[in-house]
This record gives sequence, C-alpha cells and structure tokens, in this order.
Amino acid sequence: MRSFRDAKAMAASLRDAVEGRKLPLSHSDALEIVARQFGFADWNTLSAKIRAEDAPRRPKTKADEPRFKRAIPILRIFSEEKAKEFYVDYLGFRIDWEHRFGENLPLYLQVSRSGLPLHLSEHHGDGTPGATVFLWMRGIKAYHAELTAKDYRYYKPGLEEAPWDAWVMTLKDPFGNTLRLSEPFAADDPRA
Repeated sequence: MRSFRDAKAMAASLRDAVEGRKLPLSHSDALEIVARQFGFADWNTLSAKIRAEDAPRRPKTKADEPRFKRAIPILRIFSEEKAKEFYVDYLGFRIDWEHRFGENLPLYLQVSRSGLPLHLSEHHGDGTPGATVFLWMRGIKAYHAELTAKDYRYYKPGLEEAPWDAWVMTLKDPFGNTLRLSEPFAADDPRA
C-alpha cells in the first residue's frame, strides 16, 4: 500500500490513467488531487509534510533551545545636548556611536559604561518617555559617591535600602526616563 511519500508516483499514475481515457489532466492538477486524497489542503502542504518526514532526525540539544544574550533598552530623548550632558558628562557613559539618516533628522546613539549599553533615540516611535529600566550592578556605593561629587545641578540621587535586600539608587533623566540601579547586600548574591 502506498503512503503520502508516494504522492508524486500516484499523481503520475492518475495522469496516465486519465489521459488513456482522453481526459486532459496536467501534472500539477494530478498532484493537487492526490494531496486532497491524503487530506491536505493542497500540494504545497503535502510537499512540506514529505520534506519534513524525509529530513534527517537528530536529537534536540541545548543549542536548539532559545537563548537570549542581553537586553538593550531604547530610551526616548528630546535633546541631544541634554542627553549628552546627563548620560556622558554626569553618569560617565561614553558614546559608542551615533546615527542620523540625514542632516536635520533625529539622532540615534549608543552610550555604554562597564559593559552596559543603552540606546538613546530622538525617533518618535522608539520608546515612550517615562520608561523605567531596572539594572543590577556591583559597586553602587562607589558610583553614588562619584555622582555626588559631581554636584550635578539638576539631580541629587540618594542611596536607599530596598525591601528586596539590596541597595537602590534611582536616577531620572531630563526626559522622564528612570534608571533604577540596585546591588544586593550579599556579595555572593547571584542577582548581580
């Protein structure tokens, strides 16, 4: 007995039988009829099933599982000057790259510090002002001291104990976005 893997041979036999009775039937029409006989909507669907069945099987491994590297937040900004003043001059990030599609068009840039990248965008559809980004880190007390020493005119962050057994420092940029930095109390805590 034939199976759906024999569909092409079955279509050829059907076409030959019908042509012997002087009824015109194209090869593609024969394939469509055979596909329907096996309960598939059309030949493309059956053909995909045949290819899937004939594909070599291998056991699933960890490499087959979805993996994520890291998230890079996109924060909406409205002023290149204010963004650079806050993220570069105050927070100590460096500019990795900048992009504009043309002169007098919105800026998109990446800033980073200690392996943490942030994307800052003037583009209308990139992010909503007022977003919050939560960041685990180490060295929060030293970072707090660094920012305090800069005596930034527009922001004086505090360092607080959080109910999740960690220090927390909240930074608000000039565009309403919040960076919530947190360091666990325990040095061996795997969260950071």
